[in-house]
Amino acid sequence: MSNNSKKWFTLNLNSKHKQKNNSCGCGKTSGGCNSHSQKEELTEQEFYEAAVNASIGEERRKDGFDQVFDVKMDRRSAFKKLTASLLIGAGAVSSCTSVVSSDTSKEKAQIDWEEQFKGNYKLMTDEEKQATVDRLVRSYQLRTGKTINMSSKNAEDDVLFGYAFNISKCQGYMDCVSACVEENNQDRNSQMQYIRIHEMKDGKGFNFNEADDNYYHEVPAEGHFYMGTQCFHCDNPPCVEVCPVQATWRENDGLVVVDYDWCVGCRYCMAACPYDGRRFNWSKPEVPEEEINKNQHYLGNRLRKKGVMEKCTFCVQRSRAGKNPACVEACPTGARIFGNLLDPNSTIRWVLENKKVFRLKEDLGTEPKFWYFMD
Repeated sequence: MSNNSKKWFTLNLNSKHKQKNNSCGCGKTSGGCNSHSQKEELTEQEFYEAAVNASIGEERRKDGFDQVFDVKMDRRSAFKKLTASLLIGAGAVSSCTSVVSSDTSKEKAQIDWEEQFKGNYKLMTDEEKQATVDRLVRSYQLRTGKTINMSSKNAEDDVLFGYAFNISKCQGYMDCVSACVEENNQDRNSQMQYIRIHEMKDGKGFNFNEADDNYYHEVPAEGHFYMGTQCFHCDNPPCVEVCPVQATWRENDGLVVVDYDWCVGCRYCMAACPYDGRRFNWSKPEVPEEEINKNQHYLGNRLRKKGVMEKCTFCVQRSRAGKNPACVEACPTGARIFGNLLDPNSTIRWVLENKKVFRLKEDLGTEPKFWYFMD
């Protein structure tokens, strides 16, 4: 449907344009309440932006740090004002100005309304989680004409995910990094990467200060070895402890996840993580439509908004479906091993029981579920 056929009108949200030749409750058709001059049509996006700006103004344009440390309006007050504006937009408040729209436009507005005020995903019932996922799937379909598959599958009983990395086998090819970017719909412009491969010199030990994380040469390089890092999904994650809004938490299967819609972008978790496992997106992730992975999980690789934290989720959309994370499947040397720590017959359990394994910074008591070993 073209924008010309849409009948969204301004609602005097600090606009200089007036509506034409309509009467209202004042009983006048001109002058008086100044509600009778012509108003220009707005697109749906312009209408939504005007409503939000009228309610919370510049507060929403601050970055995460300012939102936390320079708040002029508490969350409840902001939501009350936003509610008032969106009620107008949804046609829930009677006024002298009518809002006429297509069924599709109304459905989009209703979805935006419900999404704006949904609660923290962690506190939702299973029915509420499914309803949230259904809304996002429908919203994507309305906006693009295409379909995505999104899961809200919870952690299963008797499952605790763990990861092992064979330093002897990693050759620094970075196939794992590329697979992770594609699988998790990461921003192509900023080249965000959840996984880091560190090239280290032989005989220097695990010296991350001297490691090269951005090497551009043929690998493996003589006299070097390679070691990967990402989110380690700690049993005692410091990132969770510092989050002021409980936007990140540990699930029963050990995955540390983020509710992107609840995150305020303060970056406390980024500072608290001793493993450099979190990434902040300074712009809205851009992924070409033909490259979007449409098999998604709400807590995983769904498309994110600007100004939130992102991280490895052990590919929750895959792991909870009984598959290996994308990085494990992509590794050409078999250096990556993933599985259920509670399954005595799993490969990850065999590694832990038969290899000399270690974890980074074990003295911190974070209990990461990511082990390293060598043949």
